[in-house]
Amino acid sequence: MFVNWKMREVNLKIVYYGPALSGKTTNLEYVHSRTNPDLRGELISLKTRGDRTVYFDFMQLELGRIKGLKPKFNLYTVPGQPCYVASRKLVLQGADGVVYVADSQLNRLKANMVTMRSLEENLRTLGLDTRDFPLVLQYNKRDLPSIAPIALLRRQLAFDGVPQFQSVATEGVGVLETLKSIINLVVSRL
Repeated sequence: MFVNWKMREVNLKIVYYGPALSGKTTNLEYVHSRTNPDLRGELISLKTRGDRTVYFDFMQLELGRIKGLKPKFNLYTVPGQPCYVASRKLVLQGADGVVYVADSQLNRLKANMVTMRSLEENLRTLGLDTRDFPLVLQYNKRDLPSIAPIALLRRQLAFDGVPQFQSVATEGVGVLETLKSIINLVVSRL
């Protein structure tokens, strides 16, 4: 969180974290497409030739007022590929909240678990604990065949009290609900 008292603004950082191809960028693309252009900035993506996120995606939302300050929510994604572990940690610095986007496909369960452990480790290195840090879980790709049961995903990924949403980001199902939940968690900590 960064407060610019002169501009009466508070900048809050929300990071979408998860394994490669889980739908992090698709979440931001959907939010961007459904948000009033007067309330959001451009969606900036740094991608490889294969159209994969190489460093991060970024967009900014301006919503309402908090104690007389205009909040600006800076939404980032991290690259999911294992070779970008340092980039994920760098993007996570200064985060006020995290949306963990899990790929619901059964064959992606291990990748979800490895990436969740990476998130926990990165937060711990930054002096934070996932059990008292604003975190929302999104179980994405619920429309595909061969998906893991929600009970299995919860057992492997969830913490007590963490809000959880099922989604199909390509269709916008659960995307805005997930965003509203993490915004509420982040704002409630101010």
